[in-house]
Amino acid sequence: MTKTHMTFALRSSAVLLIALFATACAGSDASMDGSVGDGASGPAPTVSSTLPQSGADSVVLNSSVSATFSTEMRAASLGATTFTVTTGSPATLVVGSVIYAGNTAVFWPSAHFASNTQYTATITTGATSLGGVALAADHDWQFTTGNTTAAGLPVNLGSAGNFVILGKSGISTVPTSAVTGNVGLSPAAASFITGFSLTADATNVFSTAPQVTGSVFAANYAAPTPTNLTTAVGDMERAFTDAAGRAPDVTELGAGNIGGMSLGRGVYKWSSGLLIPTDVTLTGSATDVWIFQVAQDLTMSSGARVVLAGGALASNVFWQVAGLVDLGTTAHCEGVVMTQTSITLGTGASINGRLLAQTAVDIRGATVAQPAN
Repeated sequence: MTKTHMTFALRSSAVLLIALFATACAGSDASMDGSVGDGASGPAPTVSSTLPQSGADSVVLNSSVSATFSTEMRAASLGATTFTVTTGSPATLVVGSVIYAGNTAVFWPSAHFASNTQYTATITTGATSLGGVALAADHDWQFTTGNTTAAGLPVNLGSAGNFVILGKSGISTVPTSAVTGNVGLSPAAASFITGFSLTADATNVFSTAPQVTGSVFAANYAAPTPTNLTTAVGDMERAFTDAAGRAPDVTELGAGNIGGMSLGRGVYKWSSGLLIPTDVTLTGSATDVWIFQVAQDLTMSSGARVVLAGGALASNVFWQVAGLVDLGTTAHCEGVVMTQTSITLGTGASINGRLLAQTAVDIRGATVAQPAN
């Protein structure tokens, strides 16, 4: 397999992380036509394709493993016990996480695969369709790794990528900020969007604001906004999980202080917080991807900047942060910021990217612009 083919195989394993909310169905036993079982219905699902393909060799070490099904599956039925990857004899489980969306389940190993090693992937009959029908039979396939890595896959934001700011509990701007792109809040209502001069459109599907070049959406607006926002928030949470599950290339760089560094593509992980006290440069091409996994807070000091060089794109930079995100006054960031808690931008701070927070976003006289694709 050529390097081009290996890179294509890795990129082909990307999945569209669009939220699919599974319908709970009783029963676990079903015949091939779905006629047997406690309420199960529909045909038995099958695995229609896999990546890597069965028998593939020279698979890149930072690859994921994916299976696409003939029908929609119950997301809850695909996990650590029903989608496994093993190696050796006796078989040793590979530690990783499973993400399901768009009829495809993806296994992301928590560390890169070993070189020149055969692996076996298995989907068991514990995986069931939305109708509660089990997979027709266990499906397993083998592949063998090479000894190279390829450019990583970007994190698929799904419909969360329709927003430059997306929060769950509140969005505020005091003093006035400038925002380019759509703003969304759910499950909180529009009353928790403060500092914006909101004007509802005639249908109450969205609002406009002089501070926003785009539209503002909240959970209490008219249909289809509530459903769309629920989907977007689910996609935001899935994207966070996806980014957190990528195997790191570098760990504990700079003991959590990367000021003054120039960083190439890759996945960087810290078990602590991350401090950017001075400028950081991300150097790479338009297809290179950076993922920064931060177990605690991300702090950018006042005036510090994240700079892109060599054609690198902000849409391919992802900051996955378990704690708080704080950009100091006049600091500038590039990329998609995803946090389990809150994001604060100080006066004069700016970002070319997205702010996706699982609690609140507070921008204080800041500039937020969505990145070019």
